[in-house]
Formats: sequence, structure tokens, C-alpha cells
Amino acid sequence: MANYRSTVRKRRLGSARPVNSGDTPEVSRVRTPRKDRNEVLATVAALLGSKRVTLQCMDGVVRMGRIPGSKNKKMWIREGDVVIANPWEVQDSKADVTWKYTRPQVEWLERKGYLKC
Repeated sequence: MANYRSTVRKRRLGSARPVNSGDTPEVSRVRTPRKDRNEVLATVAALLGSKRVTLQCMDGVVRMGRIPGSKNKKMWIREGDVVIANPWEVQDSKADVTWKYTRPQVEWLERKGYLKC
């Protein structure tokens, strides 16, 4: 048991990750919503459970969003996250969540004027 703890401690101390000086990582590419695919920016207002969320879209419509099964465990979504929603053609009050932005990407979107603060 002592050998195991010492190897774990060594791995933590000699981590290969670079030490971050507190700066946020530089954003190189940000996916923007595509109008030809009918995508809109949205903010998650509430989690409803069972892969469902309430979305406050930038076009002024409140939609019920669905996280598709392919992205269910890969995208952990919380309230306040900025996402790309793809409204349904059949029912405009519902949408699929296709993309989630990270914090540096959201800041970039705010600077460029995509998000209304």
C-alpha cells in the first residue's frame, strides 16, 4: 500500500500539464450559428429532466429544448449555459441542442456582438 501511495503522489507532483498563470486560454475558433441550417443562439433557462431543457433563444422565443442521445453524456449542460439550438420545422416551440459553448467562447461571442448582454 505504501508503494501505491508514493507512486500516486509522484504522478500528481510531476504532472505533465503546463502551469497556467491564471489567464484564460486563447480562443482560436468559435462555431457560430448557421442561418442556412436555421440555428439560433440560446441560453439554458431551466433543466426539466429527461434530456429536456427550457431555452431562451436570441430571436425572442422561449423553446423547450431536447438534448439528442448522441450528445447526452458528452455535453453536460447546466442553467445559464449558452448553446446553439436548432428549432424544429414542424413545431417552432421545440428545438434540438446541437452545441455548447465554453466560457472563453462565450466571452468572445459577447465581444463580437453575437450575444445581447
